[in-house]
Amino acid sequence: MILTAIQTVIVFPAPIVVALVLHSLLSNKLRQLVQTIIYLPHFMSWVIVVAVFQQVLGGTGMINNWLRGHGYDPIHVIGNVEAFRALLTSQVLWKDTGWATILFLAVLSQIDRALYEASAVDGAGRWRQTWHVTLPGLKPIIILLLILKLGDSLTVGFEQIVLQQQAVGVDASEVLDTYVYNNGILGGNWGVAAAVGLVKSAVALALVLSANKIAHRFGEEGVYRG
Repeated sequence: MILTAIQTVIVFPAPIVVALVLHSLLSNKLRQLVQTIIYLPHFMSWVIVVAVFQQVLGGTGMINNWLRGHGYDPIHVIGNVEAFRALLTSQVLWKDTGWATILFLAVLSQIDRALYEASAVDGAGRWRQTWHVTLPGLKPIIILLLILKLGDSLTVGFEQIVLQQQAVGVDASEVLDTYVYNNGILGGNWGVAAAVGLVKSAVALALVLSANKIAHRFGEEGVYRG
């Protein structure tokens, strides 16, 4: 739940911000170049992503080698229990933010340009146009994705955590999915693993239905019409 809260507050808004920035770029070539660069990490497996971060932030990684070479003390990120949540969040940001902007950019392209022209005639600057035209245009898709995120709140990166769990220990990195894996597949305790998986699915369904009703109360469609 802590990881979900962190990723909802930090990771979820990131593609919205990136999409708004890209949408405001006047040069199509520059926009396409930036999009290409930030999309690429999505196509890497978590094995490669974790390996990249280890090569950069590990004890013998690029940054620590540079610090040692210039007389500074190395920083301990990989294997550091206190930095583990920040490490997971930064990995998700680097890997998935660019890809998630595709949906928001598609919605932004569908907003009627006449609304921007009318707001400009009324004296609205770029910030007021963003607040009164762009964000209301994005509101339905933001609410929809928030509902889906809520249903996925008990599921955080299984493969991402398993690959790094040995470095920080189970106590600092155990989540429901790794608990099922460690106790079911590795430990052979299939009853407990099945029960945890079933309860997790039931809670996720309840969260989605509840969030969808709240969306209907605020006049939005949500996942399905009320």
